[in-house]
Amino acid sequence: MVDLILFMGQSNMAGRGITSNKWPQPAPQAIEGAGYEYRAITAPDRLSPLQEPFGRNENRPGGIDDGEMKTGSLVTSFVNAYYQQTGMSVVGISASKGGTSILQWLPDTPFMKDVERRLNSARNYLGKAHISFRHTLLVWCQGETDGDRHMSGEEYIHCFGLFWGHMQKLGVEHCFLIRIGHYNGPEEISYQEIMDAQDMIPQRISGVSLVSGEFADMKERGLMKDAFHYYQVAYNEVGSIAGKRAGRMS
Repeated sequence: MVDLILFMGQSNMAGRGITSNKWPQPAPQAIEGAGYEYRAITAPDRLSPLQEPFGRNENRPGGIDDGEMKTGSLVTSFVNAYYQQTGMSVVGISASKGGTSILQWLPDTPFMKDVERRLNSARNYLGKAHISFRHTLLVWCQGETDGDRHMSGEEYIHCFGLFWGHMQKLGVEHCFLIRIGHYNGPEEISYQEIMDAQDMIPQRISGVSLVSGEFADMKERGLMKDAFHYYQVAYNEVGSIAGKRAGRMS
């Protein structure tokens, strides 16, 4: 028995983690039995060890293709914490791509069609392997691109509702939302409206829970490696907090 979890969104879900002299902490190793990766593109006939960088080679031309950009994510720390809370192994599916707007994840888009293929492939494999799954869940972290483009909070909430409604039709039972953090570059850009919208989404849309807002603290703590992304230690921290909270809800 496992829980099947889609990890979706843009670059801070895909993972751009690196280490430095100041922040040398690497991504954690997966706890034995905590989870596996279902590699829908490169290894659809088996479960693979869960390791970072999660989903690095799971690219589909014309679909979700992040090239070689994935360097280390929050996924393994999330799965470890989730397992410690629930005792339930996770089968994770990578479905994330940097620089994407929520508009690119709406029904009938190439990315959503690819999500459907990945999810169906995982379910078919688990069935053939006689592995039961208790829940189908989603971890979502996305919104920086929409902040860059000055999307209003109300438009973001509306689009998220369309996106999540479709995910529910695919049989996804709950969304664990990881709120984005602040912009750390030289331009006059603020992500606050998107962040505020993400705070409101669980109050306005059923089946969604906010499990982490800690990315918002990382700029002040010096844990951002560039304008948008974080050192690996920050992904580890956010993943652990989000996985623990998600596990308590599952």
